[in-house]
Amino acid sequence: MRPRAGRLGEADPAGGPGPRAPMSHREFLSLSELLGEHCGIALRESARVEKQLWTRLRALHLPDFSAYCRYLRSAPGGRGELEAAASALATHETCLFREPGQLEAFCRLVLPRLERQNRASRALRLWSAGCATGEEAYTLAMLALDSDLFGGWELSVIGTDLSSEVLAVARKGAYTASSLRESPPIPIGRYLAARAGGWTVRDEVKARVRFGRLNLLDGAKVETLPRFDAVFCRNVLVYFDPPARRRALAHLCARLQPGGFLLLGHAENLIPVEEDVEPVDLGAEFAYRRPSLSAF
Repeated sequence: MRPRAGRLGEADPAGGPGPRAPMSHREFLSLSELLGEHCGIALRESARVEKQLWTRLRALHLPDFSAYCRYLRSAPGGRGELEAAASALATHETCLFREPGQLEAFCRLVLPRLERQNRASRALRLWSAGCATGEEAYTLAMLALDSDLFGGWELSVIGTDLSSEVLAVARKGAYTASSLRESPPIPIGRYLAARAGGWTVRDEVKARVRFGRLNLLDGAKVETLPRFDAVFCRNVLVYFDPPARRRALAHLCARLQPGGFLLLGHAENLIPVEEDVEPVDLGAEFAYRRPSLSAF
């Protein structure tokens, strides 16, 4: 039997007054369809999903999930609420210098290659897709700056996410001590300033990074982005259903420069990629690359 966060006649465990009706299987399927169409999230019935979405019903003063489905489908604020629901369900857990083995391969093998490729333009553009609270985007900027390969270059990092809430945190660049739980591969004093209980990203790094809201399934919006030399999309696609995953991968690959690299999370490297990219062996790590005239 499917676990429930509450039953008809029970008090709302989130603290709201009065009884609440549990989400029916039919309502779950309706919500799954709406969220899948909007942002590709593949829901699984669970007490957590029901509880997290119940907080959205309370915020909108709606009595039950049937009313919530109607609101999402037809209310003027329905599309914005889909973003709020997706944000409530998403896992925004991340940290600075996450997945250090992949970052080491990026610094040792990919960045020198990009420096050679781009000497004429003297520009390096990186994209953190699904950046959550911004740690990955700032990490990429710090690694590129610390490489000493791009002095005097135009160095820019774009971080995008579906959630406006997490992007507001990213723009502040202020993090708790737990955000630096991975051992940094570079001296951090130049890039992070210690503060009570954590760290703040220094202005030199912030100047290279900007953030914006983006749905990876919105092809028209994705096409407004520039082409990138490297795209990081790690631990995002695992939450998508297969059709949405294929669409998102097509959009990501389309924004790669010739010779540009796509780096996915370790759990995502087994996902079939059917776009015009080729696998690249980075030793213990793995990436995809859009072909160029010269070999890796």
